[in-house]
Amino acid sequence: MTAPDQSWRSLLGEGRAPRFALICLGAWLNAADALVTATIMPSVGEDLGGYAYFGWATAGYYTGSILAGATAGRLSQIFSLRRATIAAGLLLAAGCLLSAAAPDIGLFLLGRLLQGLGAGWISGFNYVAIGLLFPERHLSRMFAAIAGIWGLATLVGPLVGGLFAVAGDWRGVFWLFAVQAAGFGLAAVWLLPRDVRSQDKAGVPALQVTLIALGVAAISVSGLGGRPLLAAALGAAGLALLWAAVRVDARSKTRLFPRQAGALSTPLGAGNAAIFWMFAAGMGLATYGPAVMQTLRGLSPLEAGYVIAAEAFAWTIAAFLVTSAQGDWRARWIRVGAVCLVLAQAGLALTLRDGPLAAVIAAAALSGAAYGVSWSFLSQRILNGSPAPERALASSSLAALQQVGAAVGAALSGAVANLCGAAGGAFTPEAARATAVWVFVAAVPLALLGVRYAWRAAAADPLDAPQPAE
Repeated sequence: MTAPDQSWRSLLGEGRAPRFALICLGAWLNAADALVTATIMPSVGEDLGGYAYFGWATAGYYTGSILAGATAGRLSQIFSLRRATIAAGLLLAAGCLLSAAAPDIGLFLLGRLLQGLGAGWISGFNYVAIGLLFPERHLSRMFAAIAGIWGLATLVGPLVGGLFAVAGDWRGVFWLFAVQAAGFGLAAVWLLPRDVRSQDKAGVPALQVTLIALGVAAISVSGLGGRPLLAAALGAAGLALLWAAVRVDARSKTRLFPRQAGALSTPLGAGNAAIFWMFAAGMGLATYGPAVMQTLRGLSPLEAGYVIAAEAFAWTIAAFLVTSAQGDWRARWIRVGAVCLVLAQAGLALTLRDGPLAAVIAAAALSGAAYGVSWSFLSQRILNGSPAPERALASSSLAALQQVGAAVGAALSGAVANLCGAAGGAFTPEAARATAVWVFVAAVPLALLGVRYAWRAAAADPLDAPQPAE
């Protein structure tokens, strides 16, 4: 029996090459739009007076992506893959146009929310297209191609944003992405079949997504008043809303996460908690690092962007180095990654303000390596700890879990920075010095929670049978 041809030539044969290119463009739009903003946000804040809302720009984007991810499968079933993809591309273009033309920070943030929705739907529809339009033998190469696009965006994103910011035209970034997104939507008219639909007939977890959005919003606004007690109360309320979303989800017919995702004593629940807290802990650098380095060190937007990109570089390299780990080493890498994240946040608190730039880059790289060595093995623990009927849901929920953690981390970073004085009309050197320390000091307890649950998830036998369904 002849083995099926799994080569790139076979993948691109039989008329699949144009659809492959469309999916790669969609992955680029999702990755680059998420990465490029960190580089230009200091310019946005200076132009629109939006220093108080740095965290909102990132948190809003990820909140939109969460909503989109929760509805992509259903929408592609109702409207067809082609119509849904066209709409997603045009929505992303509209969000970019709104941010590009925004006369004030409010409309800019609305544009970021729309961009998150559009990019999240594009990503979701991409995965639907891969499953429906490509033979199973080519799936591994398709996912490898998407991973490669993310790697390319890591290299090119800071360059694109930095060049526009150095030229004094941050709005040009969004004009550029608006053209690309509109081109993506129009190309889908010709490149996707007319009546192909997802088989996902599940409902939409509207209540859970609403609770998550309200929780992120409460954390986002907590620092605006400049009063620590009020900020603490709103932050606690935000976390309570997030926990309520988990509890409601466990009792719902249509769910975002596996039913036992909140059972913290299980490998599934512990792994979920570890991913959430680790991603929440690591958002301070991308949210405020460029502004701090441009203000205190005089770095250009391009230079600051590539310091931040050291985190993503290290993630990719570390993930590659540990990919062949077996047995007990998988558990060890989970624990090593969680501990490294704590050390990285502490290192940034000590060095970002006035330490050697090489030390800042090393701390950023350590933060990325922390995710690189642990992410795949934590994900495996979650899948192994899930009941067999919920394996697919557990797999698809990983991206949503990462996005929720990132949204909460960005919102918390913004709240802490505002308490440090960033809520004023300008990001002063005094505010920058306080932000450079306290944003990362505040991240250390979150990273320690990541250690706690990563240790518990790592203790599970990777060969344990999945838990029975309830």
